[in-house]
Amino acid sequence: MPLPTTSTTPTASRSPVGGLITLSAAQFLIALDFSVIFVALPDISSGLELSGSAMQWVVSAYSVFFAGFLIVGGRVGDRVGARKLFMAALVLFGIASLLGGIAANAALLLVARGAQGVAAACLQPSILALVNTTFPPGRERTRALAVWGTVGASGLAAGVVIGGLLTSLSWRWTFFVNLPFAVLCALAAPRFLPGRTERSRTNALNVLNAVLCTATVLVSVLGLTLAADTGWTDPLTLASFLAGAVLLVLFAVRERSSGQPLVDPVLRRTRSLLMGCGSSALYMASVAGVEFYLVTLLLQNGRSYTPLAAGIAFLPLAACITFGNMIAGKLVGVLGVRRCLTLAFAVGAAGLTLLGLSAHHHGYLVAMLPGMAVSGLGHGMIYTSMFVGGTRDVDDRNQGVAGALMTTTQYAGGALGVAALVLVLGTHPDDGTFRTAFLLAGAVAVIGAALAWIGFGPGTRTAAEQPEALAEPLPATATAGEC
Repeated sequence: MPLPTTSTTPTASRSPVGGLITLSAAQFLIALDFSVIFVALPDISSGLELSGSAMQWVVSAYSVFFAGFLIVGGRVGDRVGARKLFMAALVLFGIASLLGGIAANAALLLVARGAQGVAAACLQPSILALVNTTFPPGRERTRALAVWGTVGASGLAAGVVIGGLLTSLSWRWTFFVNLPFAVLCALAAPRFLPGRTERSRTNALNVLNAVLCTATVLVSVLGLTLAADTGWTDPLTLASFLAGAVLLVLFAVRERSSGQPLVDPVLRRTRSLLMGCGSSALYMASVAGVEFYLVTLLLQNGRSYTPLAAGIAFLPLAACITFGNMIAGKLVGVLGVRRCLTLAFAVGAAGLTLLGLSAHHHGYLVAMLPGMAVSGLGHGMIYTSMFVGGTRDVDDRNQGVAGALMTTTQYAGGALGVAALVLVLGTHPDDGTFRTAFLLAGAVAVIGAALAWIGFGPGTRTAAEQPEALAEPLPATATAGEC
C-alpha cells in the first residue's frame, strides 16, 4: 500500500532561484563530463599509449556505469533524501575527476571514469527529483524544467567546445574542470535546496532487487557497447545479451512477487512515464548521442579538424540547443506536450536529414551549419518537452525513480544507436556512409515524432497546459529563470 508522500516544500529562508541555479549547474556538470571527453580522446590515447579498445572504454565506462546504477540511485534518493544523495554524489564525482586528471595509466583512468558514472547515476535522479518537488506543478515547474533543460542540454554541446579548448592545454584539464562545479554545488546545496520537513516513510530499499536491476542494465549496456567495439556476433557480446535476458526475467519475477518492489507498480502503469521513457531512448538514438558521435567523427576524422577547431564548430549547435530549450518551456504551455514534442522530433529529423543530404560537401557553412542549427533547435525542444511530459503524472515520492527510468532508457538508446551506426560506418567511413548514418538517425527521430503524437494522445493535460494556468500572473521566482 503506498505510504504518505513526504513534503519537500522549501522553507521561506531558501531561494527557489538559488536552488534552480544549483541544480542546473550540477546538470551541466553531468552533461559536460559526458561530451567533454570526445575531442580529448586522441590526446588521451597518445599520452597514455592506449589501445583502440581501451580508448573506446574511456567513453563507455562512464556510460555503462551511469546507466547501470541509475534506477538504484533514484530509489536510494527517494529513500534517504534527494539532497543528501545530491551532496554525496558530488563528493564522489569530485574525487573521481581528480583521480582521472592525475591518472598515469589506463587502469586508473578507467576506474575513475567508472566512478564518475556511478556518481552521475546518483546525481541525475536526485537533481530531477529536487526540481520536481521544489516547484509546484503548473507554470512554475514547467518554467523550472525549461531552465534546467536549457542548461543541461547545452552542456552536451558546450562539453565539446570546452573539451577542444582544454585539450589544447592538456587532456588532464578535461577532468580537472569538473572540480569547481562539484565543490560549488556541494557547498550551495544546504543553503538553497530543500530538505525534508518530515521524516520519510517510504519503503526500505530491496537490496536483492537492486542488485538484479543494476546487473541487468550493466550487462545489457555492456553488450551494446561490445557490439559497437567487437561486433554483434562476438561470443562475449552474445553472452552479455543472454546474461542480460536471464537477469531481466529474474528481476521481473522478483518485482512482481515482492512486497517492496524497486519500481513502484504505479509507475509501470503510468502511461505518460512510459511514453517519456520511449521518447528519451529515441532522443538519444537520434539528435543527442548519435548526432554528437557522428558530427565529432566527421569533423575530426573525415574533415581533419583539430580538437580546438572541432570544438569551435560546435558553438552554433550549442546556441541552438539553448534556444530550443527556452522556447520549449513556452510552447508546452501553448501547444501541449503532444504537439510540442512531436514538432520537436520533426525539427530534429529535418536537421539530421539536411546533414545527411549535404555530407558530400566539405564546406562547413554550406554542408554542416544549416543541419546543425536545425537539429540543435529540435534537440533543445525535445529535452525539455519529454521530461515535462514524462514526469507530469508522477507523485513526489517516486520522482527519483521516474527520472532514473527516463535517463536509463536515454543512455541505453544512445548505446544502441551508436552500436548500429558502427555497422553502417564500417572501419573506413566515407561521405557515402556518413550520409546513410545521418539519414538513419533522422528516421529514428521520425519514429520519435510518431511515438509522441500517439503516446501523448488526447487525455488529461498537465497543469501547465490548462488555460487557467496560462492566465495566472508569473511568480517572481519564475521570471528570474526565463532568460
